[in-house]
Amino acid sequence: MSKSDYNKDRKSSGKDNGGARKRNFTGSGAPKAKNPPKPLDPNSIRLNKYVANSGVCSRREADVFIAAGSVTVNGKVISEMGYKVKLDDVVKFDGRHLNPEKREYVLLNKPKDFSTTVRNEHGKRNVAGLISSASKSTLLPVDRMAKASTGLLLFTNDMELTRRLVNPKNGLRKIYHVELNKPLRSVDLKRIQDGIAIDEKVVNVHDISYVDNAPKNQVGIELFSSRSNIVTKIFEHLDYEVSKLDRVIYGGLTKKDLPRGHWRYLTKQEVVNLGMVN
Repeated sequence: MSKSDYNKDRKSSGKDNGGARKRNFTGSGAPKAKNPPKPLDPNSIRLNKYVANSGVCSRREADVFIAAGSVTVNGKVISEMGYKVKLDDVVKFDGRHLNPEKREYVLLNKPKDFSTTVRNEHGKRNVAGLISSASKSTLLPVDRMAKASTGLLLFTNDMELTRRLVNPKNGLRKIYHVELNKPLRSVDLKRIQDGIAIDEKVVNVHDISYVDNAPKNQVGIELFSSRSNIVTKIFEHLDYEVSKLDRVIYGGLTKKDLPRGHWRYLTKQEVVNLGMVN
């Protein structure tokens, strides 16, 4: 090996006379300390999450709407990705005020002698206590039921859906199992089928029939009316007393696998189906 070849080999190996390759260090050689993470602000939330939690759209879709200038915060259009808002900020989507609270939907099989009133009734049993472990948010019943009535009762903090479900124009299918104080005469069953005027307004019943293999004082009635206490009023109008009233169908929701006094969350598909009410 020539002297020039030796020098080339020595340089490429990084060694000189068996010594280690020299390294350049700056400072003390200790690793640089990282900046401590900023504490999270529990009172702020990313704008896209705020919009998504309001039930308008998904978080990914919210990014598109924000970029398009469809979202305002305190009256100012915000198109910045990652923008954070405080929970007391006024956020609007296409002019509509948004509520960032996560939408929740709970179905209860209401037992007898529980009130559905919103106001606090000291010492009285209320349905709110039956679903108290379901959510940290305040969930309200979509409609009211008499204390003696039983069956399906829907709770939510989605006020937009509530307004749609109780709107008389948006008929929601309900089926009740009714027990009367005496057998229902066939002539009265026919009168109900044909439509009865209650408070000077005709109630159109979709279907009514005797319960199979049961006494004639038990009937099933299906209707789409959102009028308060309407089933009881129909039978009282014909001089019957309602001994038991059980709501067994509400929209497309049933009591299957839901014992009396128990509750469950709605599935995503059930929420979608309810939202499709005309």
